[in-house]
Amino acid sequence: QVQLVESGGGLVQPGGSLRLSCAATKFTLDYSTIAWFRQAPGKEREGVSCITSDGSTYYSDSVKGRFTISRDNAKNTVFLQMNSLKPEDTAVYYCAAGWGFKLRLAISEYDYWGQGTQVTVSS
Repeated sequence: QVQLVESGGGLVQPGGSLRLSCAATKFTLDYSTIAWFRQAPGKEREGVSCITSDGSTYYSDSVKGRFTISRDNAKNTVFLQMNSLKPEDTAVYYCAAGWGFKLRLAISEYDYWGQGTQVTVSS
């Protein structure tokens, strides 16, 4: 059974940094696109960033210039480096995997989802 396991969330002060990890089991990242989504309380889930099998990346406007997505196919892991964090970045962050090449953050295009990791930005 495919599993995506997120880690690295926590409490951080505004302006701080966190690095999220998404480890995949029974699923190869070689031919897939991996994305990060987030959901704040009372809000809909929104796309944050994605990375394709060839390393192409896409970011939502709200995180562009602050977040960096990367992947290590040998370790079957995708990372999200989050810098200059703001209180509005507070949410549960989910990683998701979809087959093929896609530079889109449409929820329906991702087949597998992790359980999420909480990120709280607060002083």
